[in-house]
Amino acid sequence: MAILRIARMGHPVLRQVAEPVPPERILDPSTQALIDDMLQTLADYEGAGLAAPQVHVPLRLVVLGLEPASAAPEAEPLVIINPELTFLSQDMLRSYEGCLSVPDLRGAVNRVGHVRLDALDRQGQPFSLELEGFAAIAVQHECDHLDGVLYIDRCDLRTLTFLDELRRFGPLDSHFRKPGSEPDPEPGSEEPGSEPAGGSGDAEPDPTPQARAAGRSAAAAAVPDLSSSSLVMAGGPRAEG
Repeated sequence: MAILRIARMGHPVLRQVAEPVPPERILDPSTQALIDDMLQTLADYEGAGLAAPQVHVPLRLVVLGLEPASAAPEAEPLVIINPELTFLSQDMLRSYEGCLSVPDLRGAVNRVGHVRLDALDRQGQPFSLELEGFAAIAVQHECDHLDGVLYIDRCDLRTLTFLDELRRFGPLDSHFRKPGSEPDPEPGSEEPGSEPAGGSGDAEPDPTPQARAAGRSAAAAAVPDLSSSSLVMAGGPRAEG
């Protein structure tokens, strides 16, 4: 097995519509080797998922490092070939996503919270799964790659942030902010003649730098961590595929 090189945003393969894997080729040694290499790459990057176009192969193949809730803890990542998704709900989930192909950025995306996945496994056998929550988000993120779509095409651009800034200031999206977790003002940004917060009367004392840092960490931790192939959820090391 090998760790494959990740295609980054700007490479044409990420904007192609991937070709279906011919069912008669699924058991070919070349296809099985590609699956093994993608699984090794996913593990090495600690991702939630990886799509074949992300490793420069324009085929409709995904590996997903999330098991349904009913799966045994030791279950291996899902191998998904020629997937079809059916939306089973109108309820939307908003989460911060990231992507191995768009490194060091995060942005808030709305996705359907309950889907059915129909696909072939690595033995060429059909299967069907219902996925909810993070698993539903991850499979939509990865299947987007098969149609040449990146999460930044769907995200609220006002929430787009570098990972370092997300960890420092917390999410820009008020949907994820906890009370009292607003980012600190930049030095010198106070109005002339104004007093710092907590500087007079019965107001709470100005928090220490350690307390402010803890507040920022809490704000960042409030964002789900979607790190897969591409799915790199906010704040965490993992990336969505």
